Amino acid sequence: MRATIKDVAKYAGVSVATVSRVLNGSDSVKESTSKVVQDAIQKLEYEPNYLGRNLRKRETNTILAIVPSIEHTYYSGILQGIAEKAHTLGYDIVISFSNSNEKTEERLMGMLSNRTVDAVILLGTRLNYKLLNSLNEKYCISLCCERVENSNILTLTIDDEVASYDAINYLIGLGHINIGMVSIGIEGETIFSAIDREKGYIKALEENNIPFDDRLIYRGTYDYSSGEKALEYFLTLENPPTAIFTVSDLLAMGVIRKAIENHLPIGKKFSVMGFDNTSISETFMPSISTVDQPCKQIGNDILSMTVDNLMHKDTHTGRHFAQHRLIFRESTQKE
Repeated sequence: MRATIKDVAKYAGVSVATVSRVLNGSDSVKESTSKVVQDAIQKLEYEPNYLGRNLRKRETNTILAIVPSIEHTYYSGILQGIAEKAHTLGYDIVISFSNSNEKTEERLMGMLSNRTVDAVILLGTRLNYKLLNSLNEKYCISLCCERVENSNILTLTIDDEVASYDAINYLIGLGHINIGMVSIGIEGETIFSAIDREKGYIKALEENNIPFDDRLIYRGTYDYSSGEKALEYFLTLENPPTAIFTVSDLLAMGVIRKAIENHLPIGKKFSVMGFDNTSISETFMPSISTVDQPCKQIGNDILSMTVDNLMHKDTHTGRHFAQHRLIFRESTQKE
């Protein structure tokens, strides 16, 4: 029969509370008493129930990462960074996929109230800001990749508006003045990263005295086929764009595929710029110029900041920015 904490207390001639304090590393126990208790633990081969103890202390050393989709490789870099930093700090990571379903997210958030996990990191969410703010008052919640308007929870993203602004200025610098944009417009869903990137696109045009034409923004889904459909649409315009900026590398691939079918000189007179710098953007032919998001670093940082908030409530609040950079490849070569 396994020894219990009561057996240890009886063997050492101390109270159960004293044994508990020794197990928790309390400084209130005399060194001589602590030694007696440690000897009893060793003699009886007592194994503390750390899980039960942690649950009573409202600690599990486990953090839940909720991912909107299993389809986008962009998230893998974030998760790698989260897992790497968690290991360093002594935390375990549980990963679950919500499929961008609000009810699924709400159910998963229940792991906070039943103390299965200490904190939740959302890699995008369908939950509204009122619910997020309410949950954040009771629990430790963080958000990365996508912001939520009016939420006050810790959020780490790149500055999507500035990143888009930089990309459009680069294309203008190549000599393009008729620039199309492939964005996201999913019915019933607000995607603030896409909204911010459209703002950056418009701002760059205006500052370069290029009239904004709403017909040059195509809004679809994240699917590869949406990039193809976007170029098909642009080619029906009286003056088709000579450069296309997309809000994801996958969309850029669809644009390029359709451009090749239409014999457009990619990277010379016709430029395509992606977003995210996923691994396939470098191996795709032609390789894709893109906006790099430091995914692994974002994962590292959001985990560290979340743990800081666990240790000291509200150490990090509001929105924080990671640094983006432009990557230049074959799809935007100069002539």
